[in-house]
Amino acid sequence: MDIFNTLFLAGLVVVLLVVIRWKSKMRRLLLSPGPLALPLLGNLVMLNKRAPFKSFLKWSKTYGPVMTVYLGPQRVVVLVGYDAVKEALVDQADDFAGRASIPFMHRVVKGYGLVISNGDRWRQLRRFTLTTLRDFGMGRRRIEYWIQEESRHLQNSLRETKSAPFDPTFYLSRAVSNVICALVFGQRFSYEDSNLLRLFQIITAILRFGSSPWGQAYNVFPWLMEHLPGRHQTLLREVDELKAFIVEKIRTHKESMDPDNPRDFIDCFLIRLNQEKDSPETEFHYDNMVSTVLNLFLAGTETTSTTIRYALMLLIKYTHIQEQMQKEIDTVIGTERNSLMQDRKALPFTDAVIHEVQRYLDLVPFSLPHYATHNISFRGYAIPKGTVIIPLLHSVLKDEGMWDNPWTFDPNNFLDANGNFRNNPAFIPFSAGKRSCVGESLARMELFMFIVSLLQHFTFSSPGGPDSVDPTPELSSFGNLPRMYQLIATPR
Repeated sequence: MDIFNTLFLAGLVVVLLVVIRWKSKMRRLLLSPGPLALPLLGNLVMLNKRAPFKSFLKWSKTYGPVMTVYLGPQRVVVLVGYDAVKEALVDQADDFAGRASIPFMHRVVKGYGLVISNGDRWRQLRRFTLTTLRDFGMGRRRIEYWIQEESRHLQNSLRETKSAPFDPTFYLSRAVSNVICALVFGQRFSYEDSNLLRLFQIITAILRFGSSPWGQAYNVFPWLMEHLPGRHQTLLREVDELKAFIVEKIRTHKESMDPDNPRDFIDCFLIRLNQEKDSPETEFHYDNMVSTVLNLFLAGTETTSTTIRYALMLLIKYTHIQEQMQKEIDTVIGTERNSLMQDRKALPFTDAVIHEVQRYLDLVPFSLPHYATHNISFRGYAIPKGTVIIPLLHSVLKDEGMWDNPWTFDPNNFLDANGNFRNNPAFIPFSAGKRSCVGESLARMELFMFIVSLLQHFTFSSPGGPDSVDPTPELSSFGNLPRMYQLIATPR
């Protein structure tokens, strides 16, 4: 009995010493506060399953703009509101430049490419991608001509519907995708290309999976999901079709490339790969090329086309806004000539509506997660190395201190008292800082020029009228995905 008591007391002392040491460490490493977490599950059981970011916004009212939550066993620091997000991504940009490894994306690209890489790989690929896309016209007049040309193809395809209801999803995907395809592959594709339609279906399925509860489960418990049957197993096989398409394009580029006259992004990457083939430090190798092209193809197709689809939905819902945009466009541009980016300053209401569509849609409410590649000190709190960091873009685009009407669709959020366009620093749908979207300037051009050209030539409605359109998202997680709807495009 005495031995038992002695062992019990010794064990109790050890436990107390461990607790004291842990508390001492926590005092030195002051972690941000957050809701009480369960072992293994963390705060998952408390999350709003249909819109997890709403839970974060609710918790921030108790724990403040910098808080710690646990998604399963993974510690996550969530930054809420414009001030906290801007301070992290812009003022402490170097500290917050790390990218978390999103398990499903990592499974697809195996850590290669631009989007989820870190360190020297990310720096080399980002610098090369930005420079190369700009050299081929991103953000410049050359791209304007491509968008104008693609707008004409889109208009012709809409006329062929003869004012009958149709699902606009793949009509818009084909048009938007052809712009990024011109930059990356050096060509546009026919709207009748059935193989390309199949690829668009896969891209849409990827985004929908990532915003579904099944996709959330994969990213929290990838080690478990890998061994379970389900949609993710089929989708991973379908992603291989996307990669095979890119691999084939790279192969044909190799056969026809002239190193002195690069045609597109792939040619430039192949040239750089050949130049540095003997360097052990290079990141310009085949795996990074395939994954970076896949990154550009996915992002350059789905995000912008989804935003345009949502814009048309809102213009059906709010017919007076559509009419006011058309009146402004008719006055400034008319219906004969093509729109140019320089027209934007003369179209303040139209510009305000397009910005408000992006703000209200809030397409990627979590942003892509960041990662502490080293110990970070932020606002008096410690963010230990290995922590996932979520700059909650939803909380910035809906920040009640930054917007007059954050929870309603209101173009006046971007207009002053005289009807002039006014920007807002909290408008960061493409994120901010060193990890902001490399295609931001291209997306801005596409949104403006495609939407203006569509309104020049068509009036949009839906079979059930404005009240039949529901602008609330169908899925809300990684992305806010608009509901499907039937569109009627009536020539003007």
